[in-house]
Amino acid sequence: MNERLTKLANWLKKEEIDAVFITSPDNVFYLSGFQSDPHERLLGLAVFQEKEPFLICPKMEVNDAKKSGWNFEIIGYSDTERPWDFVEDRVKARINKVQRWAVEKEHLNVERYEELLSRFNGASFHSAEAILHQLRMIKDNNEISILRKACELADFAVQVGVNEIKEGKTELDIIAAIEYEVKKKGVSGMSFDTMVLTGANAASPHGTPGETKIRKGDFVLFDLGVIYEGYCSDITRTIAYGDINDVQEKIYQTVLKAEETAVNATKPGVLAKDLDSIAREIIHQAGYGDYFPHRLGHGLGISVHEYPSMTATNELELKPGMVFTIEPGIYVPGVAGVRIEDDVLVTESGVEVLTKFPKTLVL
Repeated sequence: MNERLTKLANWLKKEEIDAVFITSPDNVFYLSGFQSDPHERLLGLAVFQEKEPFLICPKMEVNDAKKSGWNFEIIGYSDTERPWDFVEDRVKARINKVQRWAVEKEHLNVERYEELLSRFNGASFHSAEAILHQLRMIKDNNEISILRKACELADFAVQVGVNEIKEGKTELDIIAAIEYEVKKKGVSGMSFDTMVLTGANAASPHGTPGETKIRKGDFVLFDLGVIYEGYCSDITRTIAYGDINDVQEKIYQTVLKAEETAVNATKPGVLAKDLDSIAREIIHQAGYGDYFPHRLGHGLGISVHEYPSMTATNELELKPGMVFTIEPGIYVPGVAGVRIEDDVLVTESGVEVLTKFPKTLVL
């Protein structure tokens, strides 16, 4: 088995759990190398303490699973077959009676839970989230290399957007240009719906782009990321189009100071909550504490939002190999909205900033 599967099997032994059944596509990809979006169909990976693991997927994807490098059993099922019959059969061929299951409680829906419950009567169910979070939190060298490239492509995407800024263009006009140019670079998809927000819209942390036109004296906020070889990037830059007023300038410089101070404080041994507090205190001292309503950042990798959450209550100690975002913001309705975000890697001696697009205020 690969190193990731071996670590998971060792965890099962330690916890005296018979088997784990993984159903989230991201975790299946992490453990097997097979990337799939099965929609409503069942995708699953069963791992045992000693027995051979197996993968179950729609029959139409079996060849893709083989090409992914998965060297163990692959069960393909058609749309007229019951996949749970295959799951039950293959599990019971390996273990006569499963007494303790591990599952992703945050992902497994009630219907699928009831299927497992009915077919493995008397078994107890335990959360697999903690071990999966721990495994995925520390990136290996290959993952880091992929993430660097994903961030390079995100930088490119922001540059495309900045080049498109022109009075009268709409938010959606610029998004269309960004995604067209990124696709030409061979990117399969965006990490999330691309956000370009201008004027009053930028004061909404999760605003919805539309037909709002860019005007001189407005901020233009870009929040975007790309998926490269299964890994996500996530960057935010806020650009001033033309002259801005003193209040807008103060808000921007406050966010920039908070972001760069938190980035520079990133190193092994620092607690996640300390980074959040560093940035939050700077914004509070500037008088905008009530206008920074979200956490400082989030883990980044196969999922655009993954463990850990960089909050004021998270006492997790930073370790080399962790990748996460740092993205403070100030959003004052009717005045301005500014967010600046970088993807950072914790190194043995400090931090590497993976997103490198300049943070120059004025276009």
